[in-house]
Amino acid sequence: MAPRRIGIIMNGVTGRMGLNQHLVRSIVAIRAAGGVALPNGDRIVPDPILVGRNEAKLRDIADAHGIDRVSTDLGACLANPADAVYFDATLTSLRADHVRRAIAAGKHVYCEKPLAPTKAEALDLAHRAGRRGVKHGVVQDKLFLPGIRKVKQLVDAGFFGRILSVRGEFGYWVFEGDAGGPAPQRPSWNYKKEEGGGIILDMFAHWRYLLDHTFGAVKAVQCTGATHIPERVDERGGRYAATADDAAYATFLLNGADGTGDIVAQFNSSWAVRVYRDDLLQIQVDGTLGSAVAGLRRCKMQPRAGTPRPVWNPDVPNPFDFYEQWREVPDSGEVDNAFKAQWELFLRHVAADEPFPHDFTEGAKGVQLAELAMQSWVERRWVDVPPLDASPPDPLSTSWRGGTNDEHRSAAR
Repeated sequence: MAPRRIGIIMNGVTGRMGLNQHLVRSIVAIRAAGGVALPNGDRIVPDPILVGRNEAKLRDIADAHGIDRVSTDLGACLANPADAVYFDATLTSLRADHVRRAIAAGKHVYCEKPLAPTKAEALDLAHRAGRRGVKHGVVQDKLFLPGIRKVKQLVDAGFFGRILSVRGEFGYWVFEGDAGGPAPQRPSWNYKKEEGGGIILDMFAHWRYLLDHTFGAVKAVQCTGATHIPERVDERGGRYAATADDAAYATFLLNGADGTGDIVAQFNSSWAVRVYRDDLLQIQVDGTLGSAVAGLRRCKMQPRAGTPRPVWNPDVPNPFDFYEQWREVPDSGEVDNAFKAQWELFLRHVAADEPFPHDFTEGAKGVQLAELAMQSWVERRWVDVPPLDASPPDPLSTSWRGGTNDEHRSAAR
């Protein structure tokens, strides 16, 4: 059958993630492959329009990747019935307003995480999308990484026995931007709380879905954040005070399977750490029957029968080569880009109503965990993570009368 077109409004593609992962490695790659196959044999081919503030930048990107359409008028794009999907990779502080407008225009919405700056706003978006009857999704790319998928296969196969603990190390050194030094790898807004920056809001959305869907639901959090680098240099060469956290050190309690007891998960997240590990993200899982260590693509395991028996003796050289005692978990098939894999699922969800579990309610859970982690940091204590109440509010409440952002925040408080 002839390919079917699906129009996608892509907002935020001049940024790092929007350009590299979502446009080039996902949408452009899908177009080059002839589209996404549907169950009935049809194929849908994305027809993107690139939206942003700088038309020259947008045109350069479009020309480089064989894309015809660009625009600086988001309102006009949303008013075009020929484009069914809205995608947002703009600043966190701007996303909720954009998504709200897209929902009102009847567009299906897919967006980067975090879904919104606050849990109340994230839930409001979920409720609005439900009432409008549009499909919605949020990026949860870590679930599609080869290394994490191998860990999930081990979990599902019972390899670990009773899972005892999970340890995650994430991060790298982000340069400050001083003259003569390397350029920063992240934009300046990441370090400005007032613009939606901070590693807790950015990364705890990832840790929530990764832990929930791989090991067990998060039930409590204890977190300490820090702004280790207090001053940085922005894209124009000006110095600015970093007002957002650039590191977070957290412990989570997870529900173990079938009432087997809590799982303890510890995650260090930092943009001010130098890497001495196999990957930018490394996760170790320890259980009664075995352990595994995973990065973005690779995973190694050590079963109980292959576990060495070291004895503490600091007075003699260590006789073990601990790294040699781990076995590689083989690939189970062709490995694709994690963002592209989730894009294909969402497009099939829109075009063929296939299941897509990564919806706005799931996105709101990530924002909830970030908020509770920040509460833990401020109050210097453990904070419970209650089940998320995703039921729609009273239709007469402020959030359902089309109030402003300030009104929504006041209602949430």
